[in-house]
Amino acid sequence: MTSAVLSSNESVDRYVGEINRYALLSREKEVELAESYRKTGDLKIAHELVVANLRFVVKIAHEYRGYGLKLLDLVQEGNIGLMMAVKKFDPDRGYRLISYAVWWIRAYIQNFIIRSWSLVKVGTTQAQRKLFFRLRSERERADRAAGDGAVASTRDLAKRLSVVEGEVLDMEMRMAAHDFSLDQELEPGSRQRHLDLLVGAEATQEDTIADLQERRMVRVKVQEAMATLNDKERFIVENRIMSDEPKTLQEIGTYFHISRERARQIEGNVLKKIKVTFADFGRGKRAA
Repeated sequence: MTSAVLSSNESVDRYVGEINRYALLSREKEVELAESYRKTGDLKIAHELVVANLRFVVKIAHEYRGYGLKLLDLVQEGNIGLMMAVKKFDPDRGYRLISYAVWWIRAYIQNFIIRSWSLVKVGTTQAQRKLFFRLRSERERADRAAGDGAVASTRDLAKRLSVVEGEVLDMEMRMAAHDFSLDQELEPGSRQRHLDLLVGAEATQEDTIADLQERRMVRVKVQEAMATLNDKERFIVENRIMSDEPKTLQEIGTYFHISRERARQIEGNVLKKIKVTFADFGRGKRAA
């Protein structure tokens, strides 16, 4: 074992030792703190809720160690997810904070893995992202089922994952590939680099400035749109319209104790408000 690995393990051990100093909260205490935080927005209360659940983030992060990333990096991303969960947690729903936070923790860890895995996106659709995270574990199970020393066929693996063989082959190739530096020589001693083979498509300075200005304007308009929404509408934007794994109208209805049709109506109102906010933005672009 190298000194780097030892150092990494020691860092993890020290971190776990630190967070284990914080006691777990009873259900009653958790509800009390959550209700108090919802009413006051006191960050000290939020901190107490977060630190009491940090050990669960480490446990979840361990599930993703097979992707070759540092455990502490995974934990850090998971902690951000936990903080988001605390911010949005509603104790009146009757479940524990960690039961609600698991989705947020996994989402932030998975997004970090997708960003870090390759310079080229591994998956651009929800189905591809799910395949990316299921493929490794399902491959291990399929190989074990095939017997000692045997490797499961792509057809068998595709059947287990309910996808076509081509999707499995494509994703396994992506996962097996490694990023390389564009400054790397094509052959040892060669003066030609991989970068030299790329076709130039540089934007002009004017295009770059215009793009930056447009992005700033879009961010401002998004903030303006969100400011006009109530709690239900913001929940729909964050968990349905802008989510990688959007909740169904039925799930939203259940969450707010309303009918599916009422949830659909609220979603329609949200889209109208956003459309109105961006209408001026579109007219401004045409005028420019």
